[in-house]
Amino acid sequence: MTRADEAAARVSLWTGRYVDISPLSGGLTNENYLVQVDGRRYVMRLPGQSTELLSIDRANEVFNTKAAATTGIGPKVLEHVAGVDVMVLEFIPGPTMSASALQAPRMAARMAQSFHRLHAGPRFLQDFNMFRLVEYYLRIVDEHRVTIPSDYRDWMATVGEIERAVSVNALVAAPCHNDLLCENFIDDGSALRIVDYELSGNNDPCFDLGNTAQEAEFDQDHRAALCEAYFAKPDRRQLARMNLFALMSDVGWTLWGAIQARISAVDYDFTGYYTGRWARALEVLRSDWLERWMGEAATPDAPRA
Repeated sequence: MTRADEAAARVSLWTGRYVDISPLSGGLTNENYLVQVDGRRYVMRLPGQSTELLSIDRANEVFNTKAAATTGIGPKVLEHVAGVDVMVLEFIPGPTMSASALQAPRMAARMAQSFHRLHAGPRFLQDFNMFRLVEYYLRIVDEHRVTIPSDYRDWMATVGEIERAVSVNALVAAPCHNDLLCENFIDDGSALRIVDYELSGNNDPCFDLGNTAQEAEFDQDHRAALCEAYFAKPDRRQLARMNLFALMSDVGWTLWGAIQARISAVDYDFTGYYTGRWARALEVLRSDWLERWMGEAATPDAPRA
């Protein structure tokens, strides 16, 4: 039996029925399968190997996935097999998004609507902070002799400055996804649904906006449109914070990719992934944009009359 067959045999939802299993593409950490039983479709999710080194907590993932489902944005959890962390999820029919799809007109408003629903939902089990995650990943890098860009640590003082800047006008922490690859959005015809909550946690909502902007390769016009759609008005400070969090997505996921290159069994070019993300991060770190965004993000409120 394959690992998927063994996992499916543990699921009580379809005990004694014929199960057709086929792999779903797109996962870089876990194994995802389409399971068809008596004409009904399900998604079965199996955890990847050594993912605890990526700071992935499966209890947190299950709790948060169930919480997100109550908002109508996340998929329903139909069964969780305790002990092996196999989840059976609602299959969401509809196209999986891409960068070009998310850049289309009206998508900023639709993304903002989905984020509002998710961020207003039940509080997640644990918190998420990219700055603390970078510190954790660097410890894993040292403990497991992971290769990272040679100049990565040279920028840690600057990362500290970025953290101070985004903290000035921080938003109240809300349930956030934190890993918004384009493929994690599915258009069900009514709403943009969001899947894969393994890195989810309570966080500043601007991180979700900035992370999305980076993953979907948004230019400044698209970023401004998403920011305005979310806040219902132009907001230069929050746009600056969104841009800084977009940068931190590249800074943090550079280490994620480097660790994956060391531990993952997935057939994927993680070395190309993390070197590409770091090159993109360096473009911003070395640019005039960085000082401008930090200044705008840290602008205090005007005194009241």
